[in-house]
Amino acid sequence: MIPIANPQMGAEEHDLVADVLDSGMLADGPEVRAFEEEFAEFCDVDHAVATANGTTALHAAFEALGIGEGDRVLTTPFSFVASANAIRLAGAKPVFADVRPDTYNLDPDSVRDVLESESVDAILAVHLYGLPADLDALADIADDHGLPLVEDAAQAHGATVEGQKVGSIGDVGCFSFYPTKNMTTGEGGMITTDDEEIAARAASFINHGRSMDGGSYEHVRLGHNFRMTSVAAALGRAQLERLPEYTERRRENAAVLTEQLEETAVTTPVEPAGRMHVYHQYTIRHEDRDALKTHLEEQGVGSAVYYPTCIHEQPAYDHVTHESPVAERASREVLSLPVHPNVDETDIETITDAVRSYTEGKR
Repeated sequence: MIPIANPQMGAEEHDLVADVLDSGMLADGPEVRAFEEEFAEFCDVDHAVATANGTTALHAAFEALGIGEGDRVLTTPFSFVASANAIRLAGAKPVFADVRPDTYNLDPDSVRDVLESESVDAILAVHLYGLPADLDALADIADDHGLPLVEDAAQAHGATVEGQKVGSIGDVGCFSFYPTKNMTTGEGGMITTDDEEIAARAASFINHGRSMDGGSYEHVRLGHNFRMTSVAAALGRAQLERLPEYTERRRENAAVLTEQLEETAVTTPVEPAGRMHVYHQYTIRHEDRDALKTHLEEQGVGSAVYYPTCIHEQPAYDHVTHESPVAERASREVLSLPVHPNVDETDIETITDAVRSYTEGKR
């Protein structure tokens, strides 16, 4: 079976983790600071704050922005549930707009429509599947309404808009380093920003609200233990070094998949002008998605549905009355195929032959 994800770990990861274990400094420490500095440089921002995972990065970012009880954050209903959960964990309420049918990211026109009738305090844009959202339009909307713009870049490490890295365009960016992501620390997250105050508040919040004066046990705000471990940071430093290589391989695989699937009945991913897709997922679309998925499994091709249920339709959101017809239809039709760096030419031939054999058999 060709797996949908296949994290890569090499000798450098083993060596760096061994160095941390030998040092005895396993918790937050110099290794984490080094990873923060290197990731900030990679994203071309002034500050990066490492956290325990992507959800804690989002939660801490909202806390650092002062988003809390009584506030409302506009976001997408078509994402992993953590995007909206983090809003609620900060005490705020998610407000949903619909997505574009081609990119699956927030539709700026839908955002404008919502803002005509809804009052919100921030916008959370998700870069779904590794494709940047329409940040030019969303940043203009945020500026027009005086709203902070938060980027959920959990799936988009290294993606760009007009050459500018995601995580450096909004007021705050948030990343995840879960094992299936384009780079991993096992579990981990990162907050990026150019705002020194936001970075300081986030760093305090993830460390029990501790004063960041260099060692004091004074706790100036309520906080959590959302810190990253040194072991995770060591993995991240090695992975970050190879991220450009991973990205190039994903993009090469995606280009071949698109070329080979061009004449089939599936809809392949788009890459709008000026936006660089990093293909965390290579997501196709077909009206008989579930039957296609079963066929692929029979042919030895792993696939996955991200995401079969919109957030506002989840049981945990049964108090929400909302309709997003574009997102709801996408949730019934999207299917992600293997595109990770370990996918080779033979794998791509197997994947595309399997898709073709299904779609041609349905004609």
